[in-house]
Parts: sequence; C-alpha cells; structure tokens
Amino acid sequence: MRTRPLKVALLGCGVVGSEVARIMTTHADDLTARIGAPVELAGIAVRRPDRVRKGVPAELITTDATALVKRGDVDVVVEVIGGIEPVRTLITTAFEHGASVVSANKALLAADGATLHAAAVQNGVDLYYEAAVAGAIPLIRPLRESLAGDKVNRVLGIVNGTTNFILDRMDSTGAGYSEALDEATALGYAEADPTADVEGFDAAAKAAILAGIAFHTRVTIDDVHREGLTEVTAADIASAKRMGCTVKLLAICERSADGRSVTARVHPAMIPLSHPLASVREAYNAVFVEADAAGQLMFYGPGAGGAPTASAVLGDLVAACRNKLAKTTGVGESAYTRLPVSPMGEVVTRYHISLDVADKPGVLAQVATVFAEHQVSIDTVRQQGKDGEASLVVVTHRAPDAALSATVEALRKLDTVRGVASIMRVEGE
Repeated sequence: MRTRPLKVALLGCGVVGSEVARIMTTHADDLTARIGAPVELAGIAVRRPDRVRKGVPAELITTDATALVKRGDVDVVVEVIGGIEPVRTLITTAFEHGASVVSANKALLAADGATLHAAAVQNGVDLYYEAAVAGAIPLIRPLRESLAGDKVNRVLGIVNGTTNFILDRMDSTGAGYSEALDEATALGYAEADPTADVEGFDAAAKAAILAGIAFHTRVTIDDVHREGLTEVTAADIASAKRMGCTVKLLAICERSADGRSVTARVHPAMIPLSHPLASVREAYNAVFVEADAAGQLMFYGPGAGGAPTASAVLGDLVAACRNKLAKTTGVGESAYTRLPVSPMGEVVTRYHISLDVADKPGVLAQVATVFAEHQVSIDTVRQQGKDGEASLVVVTHRAPDAALSATVEALRKLDTVRGVASIMRVEGE
C-alpha cells in the first residue's frame, strides 16, 4: 500500500505554470479524492527566481531543472516552458528517471513527437499533452480514445485565438489588418512579437499533432503547408460577405479519397456563414471533426489563457497519477497506418481570385481561356469597371492546388491583367 503522496515537478511558472500551482494547492482535497492518493509539488523550476509569484511557495523554487527531473521521488513532471531545447532533454531525462510527463509544448511535439513517444514507451511511463492543442477544449483525448474505434476523415478547425480575434474584428468592424492587430495586442490577445500566431506557425504545429492522432500516422510541422493572415485585406472580408461567407484562419487535416495519403495545411479561407465554424467569435477556438460512424462533431471553447490551459494540464495530471497508482500506462502513440503526407499541389478545393484588369472588351474572354487551358472550371464571375480599370472576381469549382497555381502564373503574364489582388480558398461547403 502506498504511504507517500505522489510528487509533481513543475517546469515553468509563468501564466500557465502559476495557475497549475494555484489549482494544485487550492483543490488539493478534490485532487486527492479523484486520484486516490495525495498529490503535492516537489519543486518548481524557473529561469528568474527573484520574480514575485503570488501564491507560489518560495521554498519550492529552483533554477536547476535538470536536478529536479532527476529526483527519484518525482512521479510526474509537468512541462509548461515551451520551445525545443532544453525541454526535449529535460523530458527524456524525466522519462529515464521513471517520471511520466504532462506537457503543453505544441512546438516540440509537432517537431519531434515520435522521439518522445518512443522514449516514454522504452521507460514504461506516460506522455500526455491535451493542453498542447486548443487550451481547455477536450480534443486530443476524444480523438485518441473516444474515436479509437471509428475512422476520422477530416479535422477542420480554428486553433489560434489571436488570429480569430483579428479576423473577427476585421469582419465585424471593417477594420484593416493592422488596426485589428493593434487592438488584439492592447487587449493581451497578441504577443509583442505576434509572428508565431499571424504567420500560422502556432496553428501549423497544432495541425501536425491533430493529423497524427486522427489518422494514426506520423505528421510533423514540416509536413504542414502554412500561410498566415497578414495579406488578408478589408476587401477580402467584404468580398466574402457578398458570397455569404466569412474569413477564418483554418487548420485542415484530411484523409485522401482513396485513403492512401493525408494532407495537413493552415491558411486563411472563406467559409459559408451556415457552417458552425463561421459563428466562432473573438479569441475562441473550435474544431470540427468528420468521422465515418460518429458523423460530424464540434468541439468549442477558450483555446488559450492561464486558467483554461491549466485545466487541460490538470486533467492530464490526474490521468498520469492514476496510472502511477495502478502501475500501468495510458494510450500511447498510434502510427500504424504510416500514410504519406501529400504535397499541397494535390489538395482539391474551391478558390476565390480577385484580379485587377483593364476595362475593355475581350478581357473576360482572355481570362476564361486561361482557366480553361489549365482545366480549372469557373463557377461565378463578378466584374466592376471604372475609369479604364476593372476588378474581376472569379470563384472556381473544385480544382487541384497545383492547377490553380499554374492558372494564376499564366494570368500574371496577360497584358490585360494588371495584378492578382488576392487568392483565397473556399472551404467548409
């Protein structure tokens, strides 16, 4: 019979880490009841020990993260530092010393999740990371466990709150990208350097993790096609409204029609207002899952922030601690399908193309001919002319991305086409 509490080492004590420490302290009795044994913090590794951390016991603070994870009495390590190194080494060291790990580190998991999973199995411990994708929203566990008997065909989601806030403001107020970003920064939704969010790196890491779990194959961030939203204009938003759509930065993971490959991509896209994701506002996240037997499922909630992310971390902590008591491990990596990741050129979808053209007879016929030559079928065309110039908006039927790219390159060479103002995919139909 166990006589000592389960001990937890916490790596990082910023917004999320401090909230984890607070909940572990204030909800200690509830956690004991749910786990079946007391759980307590063994130490907290930080970079800046002199920083004031309200409610965090000073005697637990250390700057020696390596020594902390090597302690023989630590049962679970909670990692909320982020980044690749030294975190990868700290996690594998924790495994080697018998500790399970709960991580919120999407960047590391998307880059080298296979290595971490293999190390966890080799040492007979758990690796949990619900908090790495979509904050408090239960998503990884449903995909990995609840849908384990089903076949997931598509995962379509808004997985970055900062970009959703920016696009929502552009849609609801008519603001430009820069204005919306400034508001997001002022409200604390965007970092001082928002590159990871607005250029799609954050969403791409999450897409890699989701694709790997959904399709039982290994997908890294290098496999994910990525486009940010910095080129989205007020004109794009207005054009989407005229089509009965809105613009969202989407993470899309799909199984091919023949089931022999998968794709993973992140980019802005127009989606119909009738689609459930169109109503996701502010900094919220939502993920739409399509499976053979379960049909269409949607997961919605706050995707970031100290308390929501800590909620996901604590859920994993409870699971890891229960497994420690039972001397077992939970569900690990499932990569048996070994499906290849197809290039973006093979993705098939619809497109919205805005062209600046000369306002004279025959232009539309020239443009239509280029689309036909590349076997991209046109659905609708809208043209507005003024003072010798015109705007031509073409919406296509479904076509391969490679065919659309070739079409656009040919259009740029036409004397009557003065510029390609924007290209945006149309999804969710």
